[in-house]
Amino acid sequence: MPRRLTLPTRTARWRFTVMYGGAFLVSAVGLLVITNLIGLSGTRVSQIAPSGNPPGWPTLAAAQDLIGRLQAQLSETQTDQSRRLLIGSAVALAVMAVLSVVLGRIVAGRVLRPLRTITAATRRISADSLHQRLAVPGPADEVKDLADTIDGLLERLEGSFAAQRRFVANASHELRTPLATMRASLDVAVAKPEPVPAQTIALADRIRTELDRVDRLLEGFLMLARTQHGALSDRATISLGRLVSAALDARAADITDKGLTVHHGDVHDSAWTRGSRTLLSRMVDNVIDNAVAHNHDGGWIRVAATADGATARLVVETGGRVLDQEQLARLAQPFQRLGADRTGSDNGSGLGLSIVAAVATAHGGSLDLRARPEGGLQVAVSLPLAAVRAGVPA
Repeated sequence: MPRRLTLPTRTARWRFTVMYGGAFLVSAVGLLVITNLIGLSGTRVSQIAPSGNPPGWPTLAAAQDLIGRLQAQLSETQTDQSRRLLIGSAVALAVMAVLSVVLGRIVAGRVLRPLRTITAATRRISADSLHQRLAVPGPADEVKDLADTIDGLLERLEGSFAAQRRFVANASHELRTPLATMRASLDVAVAKPEPVPAQTIALADRIRTELDRVDRLLEGFLMLARTQHGALSDRATISLGRLVSAALDARAADITDKGLTVHHGDVHDSAWTRGSRTLLSRMVDNVIDNAVAHNHDGGWIRVAATADGATARLVVETGGRVLDQEQLARLAQPFQRLGADRTGSDNGSGLGLSIVAAVATAHGGSLDLRARPEGGLQVAVSLPLAAVRAGVPA
């Protein structure tokens, strides 16, 4: 099948190239037209009829014949010169057309070079490096004005991000004190020596359950705030396989209660990465919690922790109903869930996979959510693979 010709992308450099190249080409055409007009009009033949027949000259008939031959030769010479001039002009025009495009592209590239520098520097700045600035040197022209405007925007964004993270962390810390007070008051009220009505005990249990949910929610807020700060102080080389085994052992009772079958034959000790032990443990715990909590009774879980090239991969699959792939991206955002069957759990806070995504991003990795064609969900976390030395603890 023949390949289709694709037009170049209409970038700013492409438009500048056309504009500058067109200007150079029009100038070349004008110069060639003027040259041809001057060259063609500069050769004129003047005929002077002889007034007499001086002595020694040939007869009139012979002179007229000689003049006719000379005029024919001159006309042929002029035609040849015109043809050569036109051919030379066409060649010069073709050369100038190519030269115009080359010069136009060079000029356009030089004009757009400061903008490319600004674009590359802006792309390197992410949510974790908002403290960086473009700081473009040079005169106070339009390019520097644009760079200064972007620097001002980055400064405002940095302040907004910092204020948001401080608010989440401070609010989570401050709310723990009244929660602890409420929990203590409930324990005191229920532990009184006189008989406590059954309704009061039921209400106390209900309130205590809700307090546990709020406490987990605040813990999730703190984890998100810490992860988004990028503070990885306890960096170490850690085995994803061992974190998975620990998470499955800790949830063995829940797995047994729901009658789940766990397939973890692909959990190898070769998937090592480097990062915060606390954050990576929480990431693996959340992935396993999600697979257990949002699974039906008698279902199954398939877990794999492998090394693929320069990447350590954790993949957790579960069965279930067919999910909408377009809606799965929302699960990596806080408080986003799918359907009533994924919101009915009393233990869910809507922060599990968002914390997984934040931890993976903070460690230079990524989270990939895919709907299985036969039903269920596949959660894949990719992290940079770390080299392991002998004797390194997990």
